[in-house]
Amino acid sequence: MEGTISLGIYDKSGKLVRVLHQEAQLNEFAIGADGLVTQWNGRNDEEQDLPAGRYHSRGYVMGPLKVEDLGESSAPSMESKANAKVKMKLVRNPLRKEKRPFVELGIGFDSDGSYLKTSDDLPLLTISETPNLSRVWITKKNENAVDVWQDDGNKVYQFR
Repeated sequence: MEGTISLGIYDKSGKLVRVLHQEAQLNEFAIGADGLVTQWNGRNDEEQDLPAGRYHSRGYVMGPLKVEDLGESSAPSMESKANAKVKMKLVRNPLRKEKRPFVELGIGFDSDGSYLKTSDDLPLLTISETPNLSRVWITKKNENAVDVWQDDGNKVYQFR
C-alpha cells in the first residue's frame, strides 16, 4: 500500500473530535490479523478527556499525489467561483458496495500552512508550509485535480 493515512475520531453526531493520524506512513501502525491497529486515549485535539460514549473512526488512504507549485498568481478571477468545497471521485473500495464513492474536499490553513481536508475537517494532504496565511481558495480543475490559491497578505500563490 502506497501513500499516507489520515484518521479521525468522531462523536455520535459525526463531529470530528480528534485527528488521530495526519499523513501517517504505514509503518506508524501496528499490523493486525485483518487490518491496521492504532490506539486512542479518549482525548480530543486539545488533550482534554472526552465524555464516555460511542465514538467511531473514519479515515482515508491518500495515494501518491503530486502538488505542483504554479508560483505567484492573481486571486481567482471570480472569487465567488472558488468554492469552499469540491466533490472528487474516489477509487472504489472493493470491500464496500458503494458504486461511485465521492468525497467533498475543502482547503484549510493554520499557522503551519495550507492543506486539503474533508468536508468534516479531517486534514488529508499538506499543500504548502507557508506560515501566516490570510485566505485560501479551492476549485475543481478536472476529474483528478484541484486548483488552490493562498494569500499570505502580500502575494497570492497557486498550486495544483
